[in-house]
Amino acid sequence: MIEIKEMTKIYRTETIETTALNRINLHIPQNSFVAIKGPSGCGKTTLLNILGLMDRPSKGEVLLQGVNTVGISEKQRNKLRRKTMGFLFQKFNLIASLSVFENVELPLLYERVHTAKRKEKVMAMLKQLGLEGRKDHFPHQLSGGQQQRVSLARCIINDPLLILADEPTGNLDSKNGDEVLRLLAELHKDGRTIVMVTHDERYAAYAERIIQLNDGMVV
Repeated sequence: MIEIKEMTKIYRTETIETTALNRINLHIPQNSFVAIKGPSGCGKTTLLNILGLMDRPSKGEVLLQGVNTVGISEKQRNKLRRKTMGFLFQKFNLIASLSVFENVELPLLYERVHTAKRKEKVMAMLKQLGLEGRKDHFPHQLSGGQQQRVSLARCIINDPLLILADEPTGNLDSKNGDEVLRLLAELHKDGRTIVMVTHDERYAAYAERIIQLNDGMVV
């Protein structure tokens, strides 16, 4: 599903040049569950941002479903991102002014799904994640674990092939962290490809494969 070839990412300012990723080569097959580990500043989030088409490499190739994403336009990248990926963040990234229902509905609005179909899909997703009783609540009225489940519902409402999770348990206690990983494991069993950045050895153990980064390189 993902093929990275000799990929390097360099950040430049007027006075300094920093190599965040250095000649990365990776193959991540479809229906994999991969954990990316490493110390702070080693390039984990940079790698995830490039996989999520939110950043571009300085050199090399990044292929998604056989498409080299490096040379395509921003419009094409946005379309590919919406059709293929779901994102799960450490800080939840819910919109404070929207209800639970409206936060989960948002990706369907971007895809212009009919109103009745949107309502049906959102309510089915909220029921699946035990959130139907919270549909009219706002993010500040929810616990951290509930907010992350809303984020997960929004992440998967469009049935993405690929889920990119950046420290999804980082702001959760162990009970809620365990629940999020259990849900990700179920999604993987259902055929999703999951790439997860984590510092936690226990949660990395859920993955089939661990990629260790250090100083911008796979070690």
